[in-house]
Amino acid sequence: MLKEESYRVVGLDCNWFGGKEFFAIDAESLPHRQIVKDIRDINGGDLDGIHDVIHLAGLSNDPMGAINAELTEDINCAASMKLARLCREKGIERFVFASSCSIYGISDPGMAIDEGGALNPITAYARAKVEVEKGLASMADGSFHPVFMRNATVYGLSPRLRLDLVVNDLLAGAYLTGGINIKSDGTPWRPIVHIEDFCRAFIAALKAPIEKIHCEAFNVGINEENYQVKDIALEVGRALPQAEVKILNETGGDDRSYRVDFSKIRRALPQFKPSRYLKQGIQELLDAYRRHNLTRAHYESGRYVRLITLKSHMESGRLDENLRAAD
Repeated sequence: MLKEESYRVVGLDCNWFGGKEFFAIDAESLPHRQIVKDIRDINGGDLDGIHDVIHLAGLSNDPMGAINAELTEDINCAASMKLARLCREKGIERFVFASSCSIYGISDPGMAIDEGGALNPITAYARAKVEVEKGLASMADGSFHPVFMRNATVYGLSPRLRLDLVVNDLLAGAYLTGGINIKSDGTPWRPIVHIEDFCRAFIAALKAPIEKIHCEAFNVGINEENYQVKDIALEVGRALPQAEVKILNETGGDDRSYRVDFSKIRRALPQFKPSRYLKQGIQELLDAYRRHNLTRAHYESGRYVRLITLKSHMESGRLDENLRAAD
């Protein structure tokens, strides 16, 4: 989508999840140049010729962040701040940071929380996001312009499919096993956003006038796309009516629950025009599961679950206990 907007794109990724593609990545979807490197090892030379940075790298959700709090601090926080300092030294002005609505933790379900609401991070992943936001804000000045994109839970299709995201996971389970298993009691609130709308929000932040985004936080999502988990399950059930919804009501799981107000981004960044809603997104995913032959073996093996893949790399010796590539 960045290339379609005429950006020249340089990617940087450690490639831990290479070889786990759900379908082939076509050439048009690849960056103009790809750097394979751990974000902890980035240096100024990697930023030569770069004008703007979208920073997405890190342990990518709350369960992954729970592996080791110190590692999460090192990768998600310290490496992020190192990157920001390098950007400022290189004269890169616009720094678009992928934060998360997880920083709201548990909020009053009777009121959707906006960007001025209390932060209540309850996981190592969310705490790192808060610390980076604070650190970037302290660095902001007339030539360095960070913006904090507090994303709803993303869903949708990508070549490196993720089945550790609530919509993708519930639909895959329903399609392959005939069951829609909700581990909680189904009442936690989750805002969701389609991957293409997520991308549209970041492109809007790149294109907006500096004064609109300088040191601003934006909740990224759509007001109508706040759901309780059980309501997501019911929508999945409408697409696959033969699937049975099961509320497992297991304890000791994920305690996060937050409804989020997304009015600000629509008001401040009118270029952001979301176009995907849950019913349509579910059908797109279901068609893709069928078209690309998602199998029960892949689903049950955890092939498309980031945490399971990460643990497999550690057990096999590909990564050591510090999530460094083995020599």
